Amino acid sequence: MGKEFKISREVELSATPEQVFAAVTTGTAGWMFPIEVPPAAGDGGGPGAPTVTANPPGEFSVRVEGPDGWFNALEYLIEARAGGTAVLRYVHAGIFADDWDSQYDGVSLHTDFYLHTLGQYLKYFDARPVTYLAAAGPAASARPDAMDQLRTALGLGADAAPGDQVRLDLPGGEPVDAVVDHLTPQFVGLRGSDALYRFFGRNAFGGTVDLAHHVFAVGVDQEKAGDAWQSWLESVYA
Repeated sequence: MGKEFKISREVELSATPEQVFAAVTTGTAGWMFPIEVPPAAGDGGGPGAPTVTANPPGEFSVRVEGPDGWFNALEYLIEARAGGTAVLRYVHAGIFADDWDSQYDGVSLHTDFYLHTLGQYLKYFDARPVTYLAAAGPAASARPDAMDQLRTALGLGADAAPGDQVRLDLPGGEPVDAVVDHLTPQFVGLRGSDALYRFFGRNAFGGTVDLAHHVFAVGVDQEKAGDAWQSWLESVYA
C-alpha cells in the first residue's frame, strides 16, 4: 500500500468562471494535454471508471478508485472576482505507491507549470482551435545536464529570465519570435503569437526531456509537425 498525497494551489486568472470551467473540462488540449472528460456527471460506470462532479461554472471534480484503497482525485473550485476575473482553487490528491518523495516533487512542480500555462492560455488564446504536439526525448536526454543543452539549443543563456525575447527556429519552418513566459531548472515555457511551446525536464524525476506544444495556428498538419519536433528534440541530444 502506498502513501497518500495532497497538492493544493490557488491561482488568479484573467478569465470569467465560465471560461475557466470550459478550459478545465473541454479545453485541456490548450494548456495541459487532451483529456476525454465523461459527458455526464456521476459514476463512470464500473471499476476503475471516473466519478465526475460538475456544477458549472463553479465546481468540477474527477475521482478514480482502484484496489486496496488506491485513488486519484482532481478538484477545481472556481470563484468569480471583480473585473471579469476568477480564482481557481485546485486540489490533486491520491496515493503514490512507490518512491513517494520523487513522485510528489515531480507532480507538484508539474502542477505549477500546468497552472501557469492555463493562465497563459486563458489570457492569450482562450477558445481558439488548438493542435496539440508532443515528443519524448531520447535516452541521452536523461542526463543531469540535459536541460542545459536544451536551453542552449533554444538560445537561452545563463542569465535568461521570464520576459526575455527569443527567436525560435521551428523545425521545417520560418523562425518565430517568442517571449520566455516560464523558466525554472526543470521547465521552459515560450509564448509565440500562435503557440505555447512547453519543454519538460523530466530527467530530474527519472525520465527524459520532453516537449508538449499547443499550436493555435490554422491548418497545422499534426503528424508532420509532431514528427518535425521529434526530430528536432533528438538532434539536440545527438
